[in-house]
Amino acid sequence: GGTMVMAGPAGAAEDVEEKTEFNLMLDEVPADKKIAVLKVVRSLTGLGLKEAKEMVESAPKQIQEAMPKDAAENAKKDIEAAGGKASLT
Repeated sequence: GGTMVMAGPAGAAEDVEEKTEFNLMLDEVPADKKIAVLKVVRSLTGLGLKEAKEMVESAPKQIQEAMPKDAAENAKKDIEAAGGKASLT
């Protein structure tokens, strides 16, 4: 049982460490909000219309990785403002 106790606190210590980079996930896009979300995804990624459309239609999908916290939170707000659902991982 001693090993289990040691593993617990080590795991907890890792969780406390401040994350500095986040992956932006596009979780859900309602059909009636697809165009608005597509515009946000294009502005965030710089992708062409076809690539961005495929990304939006394949949600849940990671849009960007290793973003700084502020940029990731702003991007998430932009997607949600457009009517989509996003999360940071």
